Amino acid sequence: MSILLVEDSVIDSHQIIGFLRDWRFEFQAVGDGLEAWKILQEPGAPRLVLLDWMLPGMDGIDLCRKIRQIAADGTYFYTVMLTAKDRKQDLLTAMAAGADDYLAKPVDPAELKARVLVGKRILGLQESLRFAANHDFLTQLLNRAETLAGLKRELARSQRTGDAVAIILADIDHFKQVNDSHGHAAGDEALIEVARRLKCDLRPYDLVGRYGGEEFLLVLPACNLDAALNRAEQLRLSVSTDFPVPDGATPFTLSLGVTVSDPSSDLLSVQELLHQADQALYRAKEMGRNRVHAFSSGGPHDNRFEVWISENR
Repeated sequence: MSILLVEDSVIDSHQIIGFLRDWRFEFQAVGDGLEAWKILQEPGAPRLVLLDWMLPGMDGIDLCRKIRQIAADGTYFYTVMLTAKDRKQDLLTAMAAGADDYLAKPVDPAELKARVLVGKRILGLQESLRFAANHDFLTQLLNRAETLAGLKRELARSQRTGDAVAIILADIDHFKQVNDSHGHAAGDEALIEVARRLKCDLRPYDLVGRYGGEEFLLVLPACNLDAALNRAEQLRLSVSTDFPVPDGATPFTLSLGVTVSDPSSDLLSVQELLHQADQALYRAKEMGRNRVHAFSSGGPHDNRFEVWISENR
């Protein structure tokens, strides 16, 4: 977790940089409030900020207020105000602007290290809580709500870019039999392993989440039907193998339903697109499982692809 030091005093900056290096903390140092504001708006910006009150370009109080605006989207920054001001009113002013802590200059190294460690601990806890809110506890995939929110965002984006969005609804075949025959612990391990395989070879902007039970949902932006069908078949093959269980091994297979949005027509709702994928998945189950089917306007499956799968299984 990186630190951003914003300090225009050459003496104070040199001293604090020396401490941070001795403690082997990762950090950046700048001496201007506007430069710091630019850095903090970038992806992957430092989340812990050591911030001088008096700065050129933009003072620490104004910068602190702007940092809190960024935090409105859920990305939290922990800020420690550094200043020679020591009146109680100054402390209240800093806290009202959004500072998390306050450290008087000249900086005492023990106090500085304590503040940094507390900030890192709080940011780590906040990150853990956010991960828990957005992810499935067992598989560590996105949870249903976060996956659907991502699908909604990608559908809206597709209307601007003109690119299709593909979704794949995948279901483990006969999963109840695994739980009944080998126990729920074996079933949980199987879900974890299937999730791991579904995450393999994803593009950075693809989404995969646990839709519910033994169902998984993949969202593939800028992906046409042919590419989505081939991706679904790759996933089917990657999962169609024996999984270890306490008393040996058991085979697993996937059935998958595929559909694609049409950005040139009226925007489909999330529920309409999911219904199409569900119809395609039902058709795959109906036709014997362990196969991929696509939704088409003429019916819940694509006959061309049904033949292609049959010839290549």
